[in-house]
Amino acid sequence: MQDIILETRDLCKSFKHQPAVNKVSLTIPRNSIYGLLGPNGAGKSTTLKMIAGMLRPDSGSIRIHGHEWTRKALSRIGVLIEAPPLYENLTARENLKVRTLSLGLPHSRIEEVLAVVDLTHTGKKRAGQFSMGMKQRLGIAIALLNQPELLILDEPMNGLDPIGIQELRELIRSFPQQGITVILSSHILTEVEQVADQIGIIAGGVLGYQGAVPHGQELEALFMQVAAAARREGTVHA
Repeated sequence: MQDIILETRDLCKSFKHQPAVNKVSLTIPRNSIYGLLGPNGAGKSTTLKMIAGMLRPDSGSIRIHGHEWTRKALSRIGVLIEAPPLYENLTARENLKVRTLSLGLPHSRIEEVLAVVDLTHTGKKRAGQFSMGMKQRLGIAIALLNQPELLILDEPMNGLDPIGIQELRELIRSFPQQGITVILSSHILTEVEQVADQIGIIAGGVLGYQGAVPHGQELEALFMQVAAAARREGTVHA
């Protein structure tokens, strides 16, 4: 029997009476990488924001370790949604120091997370001078400060060059061996295919598939099938 770290059941969220997420039920095994795929505007970010406590669901439930989600669960979750929350005039270490002080975490975590994301060499270079890939890795370092068991990454490959993508891909692959479960959202099929253990495909706010990762043309065909079904039902507009 699989050890499940996170479950959502019939999760719903609307904005101005327009459904954004409609009865989404996810099952995330512990120490895995779960890829949440979908077109832009499919409901991926809204789903992740509800899990991260940034949005309140209209209905449905979220369970972590078999228990109903509460604010206390945030101490076990790391989140990088949208742009990394960086002070661009500060160095990597200074950015992390601000967070350790605000969270009451030990100063030793700074060097630990910098080593994990391979940013120990950045010295006095300010975050505003970092490449996009370095900024993403610093954002992940911030998300790792509280030693989360669950790490939520929303479109982390966006805007990265091929080298940045490769570095981030290798970093994400390393997390399950460190006891960190990853939920990774993306609309880039090939990237999720290369890192995910399981996937969910969402379109028009509806989860159309959840399970093993098909490869190559099979994944593309499945993705298009889910997106087409959502369009036929009138929940997605081209």
